[in-house]
Amino acid sequence: MAKRPQRIVLKFGSGILSTRQGVGLSRPQIARLSREVGALVRAGHECVIVSSGAVAAGLATLGLEARPKSLAAKQACAAVGQSQLMHAYASAFARQKLAVAQLLLTHNDLDSRTRHVNARNTLAHLLARGHVVPIINENDSVAVEELNFGDNDRLSAEVAILIEADLLIILTSVDGLQDSQGRTVPLVEDFSKVAGLVRSDKGHVSTGGMVTKLQAAQLAVKAGIPAVIASGRRPGLIGRIAAGQRVGTYFPAK
Repeated sequence: MAKRPQRIVLKFGSGILSTRQGVGLSRPQIARLSREVGALVRAGHECVIVSSGAVAAGLATLGLEARPKSLAAKQACAAVGQSQLMHAYASAFARQKLAVAQLLLTHNDLDSRTRHVNARNTLAHLLARGHVVPIINENDSVAVEELNFGDNDRLSAEVAILIEADLLIILTSVDGLQDSQGRTVPLVEDFSKVAGLVRSDKGHVSTGGMVTKLQAAQLAVKAGIPAVIASGRRPGLIGRIAAGQRVGTYFPAK
């Protein structure tokens, strides 16, 4: 663990929270990720999770075998799945003797000065309790941007800026940004030099891909917050990243 307490935003994408088939949640994955976050909290760090996964959670309940294409169907899945997602988190963190708090935000909430301040104050109060992990998702039943484009990547950077985080960790289904040979790029200091490496492909349950993750990292580092993109399928990485070890792709703050 890092020597000094940090305020950390962790973004969990749909691809690491759902089953391999993409229908329903992977309870073992959520349990493991919660244990790793719980270890950070017990070590004195303040952690906020920006979580996707509501649509994947709602698919089975609505009798769907794949992520729907229509917006209304996606929002219906999110409306059904959000409570299932939070129940999974609540159960997993309860085993760590930690509580969770749900916040549903939209980009408009963070653009509005009044709502921006309200969200920041709410998060500050929750983090001050010491035993609560705030879990943020876009309000997918009424908002559309993350459902169609970002898988909460940009939202995670905006939340990191909102709470003046020390670190943004974006966990996905790959090991980080990869070069043309498929090797992980360990360090990015100039975004213009790696733009050509970014492919538009993404997992079958994801909506963002590496493009939006790179954009989120760029937004964070411009605000003075270092970022890491790494695999959420590899156990133990969260603690290693918080301790300052180079894992995945690291983006130092400007």
